[in-house]
Amino acid sequence: MRKYKSFALVFVILAFIGFLDATFLTVEHIFGITVPCSIIEGCEAVLTSKYASVGVIPTASFGSIYYLSIFLLALLSITRKEKKYLLFASKLTIVGFIASLCFVFLQLFVIKAICLYCMLSAVTSLTLFILGIVVIKMHKKWEHADDQIRNLVA
Repeated sequence: MRKYKSFALVFVILAFIGFLDATFLTVEHIFGITVPCSIIEGCEAVLTSKYASVGVIPTASFGSIYYLSIFLLALLSITRKEKKYLLFASKLTIVGFIASLCFVFLQLFVIKAICLYCMLSAVTSLTLFILGIVVIKMHKKWEHADDQIRNLVA
């Protein structure tokens, strides 16, 4: 359980960073504030493109919901000391990774501009995805070991 707790803690930290980033973009979008982009130009082009919202809902708000879900699941895994929450969060990272791939593709090849905040989200999502794959593989290994122990005892 110690390894799972360590992974869950990293999930909590990364999801919190992703949540702050996505929520910042959501709030800025709702209030129509131009997001400052000091390192790379292009934030405004990305954040005002037709892909920045679905109807009246800012696209970043979906990221906020996603990261909040990962955050809460990882926190539940720690507080309730149950692996199933972290395993579910790990599987959920696949959705975030696919969405990030789509958004990076749109930035690079359709909008032809880069949003630094969006790329932070993409890196966060990619890192969560990689960690999620590790957790899923680790879980399968532990399940296999548990099955072997049960077979020896039976």
